[in-house]
Amino acid sequence: MAYLFENALVRKINKNIVNALSNRNIRPSFELISNEHNQYVNTLKKLGLNIYTLESLDDFPDSIFVEDPGLTYNNNYISLRPADKTRSGESAILANDVSNFFDNIYYVKDGYIEGGDILRINNHFIIGLSCRTNKTGAENLLKILKSLGASVEITLTPKNILHFKSECSLIEEDTILLTQNMIDNNIFKKKYNFITVPKGEEIAANSIRINNNLLIPSGCPETEKILSKKYNLISLKVDELFKIDAGLSCMSLRW
Repeated sequence: MAYLFENALVRKINKNIVNALSNRNIRPSFELISNEHNQYVNTLKKLGLNIYTLESLDDFPDSIFVEDPGLTYNNNYISLRPADKTRSGESAILANDVSNFFDNIYYVKDGYIEGGDILRINNHFIIGLSCRTNKTGAENLLKILKSLGASVEITLTPKNILHFKSECSLIEEDTILLTQNMIDNNIFKKKYNFITVPKGEEIAANSIRINNNLLIPSGCPETEKILSKKYNLISLKVDELFKIDAGLSCMSLRW
């Protein structure tokens, strides 16, 4: 199942994180964003995952978001290609850092594609074209994944969404947590069960199922009411991370 994990890889926060890419007109506090990141990592540890911590990269403000330059599938690692030139060096560094963890490493060599635009549903992947993922990058990844036995579909991320997974996440083998925006745009062609986050709590759509636990952003009481009936919820503060367009899923690689 796509949410059963034993390991997680994270990167130490760097001193330039406050200058990370953002579409918002407000900058985070270094102290507060460090606290949020530490809480996140400590939570993964408490859940029993083996945590592999990489050294910080001060030359790459966005480098704590290790999900964007890489993708794991079974015991394979796929090096992706972030869109923004300020992140262009991250992929090679991360691929080298993880080389001892995986049997095989593959490389997307053309276009651009980020992990935030890739939703895995067991052995099926949905890639959302966005401002960070183009058709060439998506088709390159499609070929790699199909060669590894996975099925892949490419769709369009709704306008004004940074990443596909900004507004959806897998929380059960056949259940997707998502926003009304994703439903209105008829993103999902196959039949899945949907749980829609209430209006005003769209940030909750980027949650992480880890084994028997569901990590969700704090400050979403109505979503918690819905999900707590079935899931063991762990609420994490991401207020400062949200200022640089980050969510829960992007801060770790899990396998």
